[in-house]
Amino acid sequence: MKIAILGTGNLGQAIANGLIQSGSYTQLVLTRRDLKSLASYKDYRGLVLSSSNTEAVQQSDIILLCVQPPQLSAILAEIRPLLTDKHVLISTVTGYTIAQMEAILGQEHFLIRAMPNTAISVGQSMTCLCSNTAGEKRIEIAEAIFQKLGHSLKIHEEHMQAATVICASGIAFWMRLIRATTQGAIQLGFDAKEAQLLAMHTCQGAAALLIEGGAHPEEEIDRVTTPQGCTIQGLNEMEHQGLSSSLIQGIIASFSKISEIKSPE
Repeated sequence: MKIAILGTGNLGQAIANGLIQSGSYTQLVLTRRDLKSLASYKDYRGLVLSSSNTEAVQQSDIILLCVQPPQLSAILAEIRPLLTDKHVLISTVTGYTIAQMEAILGQEHFLIRAMPNTAISVGQSMTCLCSNTAGEKRIEIAEAIFQKLGHSLKIHEEHMQAATVICASGIAFWMRLIRATTQGAIQLGFDAKEAQLLAMHTCQGAAALLIEGGAHPEEEIDRVTTPQGCTIQGLNEMEHQGLSSSLIQGIIASFSKISEIKSPE
């Protein structure tokens, strides 16, 4: 696959790193106005650095749009004359709808929205996808890309804002929980490195139990807790302090904030 990433900032670089690790391309073009920040990529096989979006489009079949929301309208207008029936456009831009893309490009192009997270750089992203009617014919291409970079799920576009909170912002939420567990372990006597190792791998193990075993979280909790034991004592104290409700309210607050984001027409 000949892939271009337009706007290789933090997310664009995370995607590029994942593509490089998985070898999921025959040619990869990365664009950015300041190419100095991409210097570390210059020696990779089949990788091209460019400050020109139009050149990148002409050299590619799949175009990943990773720019900031205010930039996307101008970039779509810039590349529109170069688009052919081979091009598949995948936008990771928060809050920029398919209808807005179609208003600039027309309905005939293969348009897909993707919401990955930064774990894509280590092949562990949870990426949600949706498309326009034409894009349904090519969405398997996006699925193939993102399945190699973690996991993907097709959803309705109306749920993309919520997916952004759960999957993208969710990385930060889980990091904060891991950090809090680390701090607790330090207070119990472990050094910082040991504490973080314990927290990280316990979190990973908990997720693996659900992913591989298919159980409900409460089932796994029941396996760990015993009557009048230390686990239920800790869980009850966490709930008394508002752990679950705080997490839920944080998710809702993030969703309220992201819903305020309006992309330029």
